[in-house]
Amino acid sequence: MTGYFIVFEGGEGAGKSTQESLLAAALTDHGRSVLRTREPGGTPAGEAIRHVLLSPEFDGLDARAEALLFAAARGEHVARVIRPALERGEVVVCDRYIDSSVAYQGFGRGLGPKRVRDLSLWATSDLVPDLTVVLDVDPVVGLARFDQRDRLEAEPVEYHQDVRAAFLSLAESDPDRYLVVDARRGADEIAADILERVLLDLDAS
Repeated sequence: MTGYFIVFEGGEGAGKSTQESLLAAALTDHGRSVLRTREPGGTPAGEAIRHVLLSPEFDGLDARAEALLFAAARGEHVARVIRPALERGEVVVCDRYIDSSVAYQGFGRGLGPKRVRDLSLWATSDLVPDLTVVLDVDPVVGLARFDQRDRLEAEPVEYHQDVRAAFLSLAESDPDRYLVVDARRGADEIAADILERVLLDLDAS
């Protein structure tokens, strides 16, 4: 594949959507074809699964069922959207991917990070990002940015603290493939750092 796959991860309220939009616009200005997408979602089936996963009406969903639904949506997403775009040589900018399942279900739900990661790797035929940007923010700060919360956002702050620690641990384990950014900084400053790293990677590929 000749494309470039970048994923934005981080806790709730970290500013992923803002940074994805800024990066996509900057890369387009640099002459790159960019596809923005999200998880769970990205396909009709994925969006239907997203409703089940995030709607408060499904509060109490079994943790294993939750992990399986994320993996199912992800498998469809990769097969129908992400892999074809990469094969066309596009830059794919994705809001969340495998690390979110590892953090939220593997660590947060206590299902085990390796088991959850292996499930998603199987579902996606082992597709991993070229770069994962972790926007790091204290969960107390991030959650305060929401007036209304979905099913996962409504989890206790202790759950979100476990998720934050998981993202930082994952980044520490493979620093060449991760960029950890302090999400308390200004949006333009963050965007400049991310763009610099992405352009370095693209120039080297």
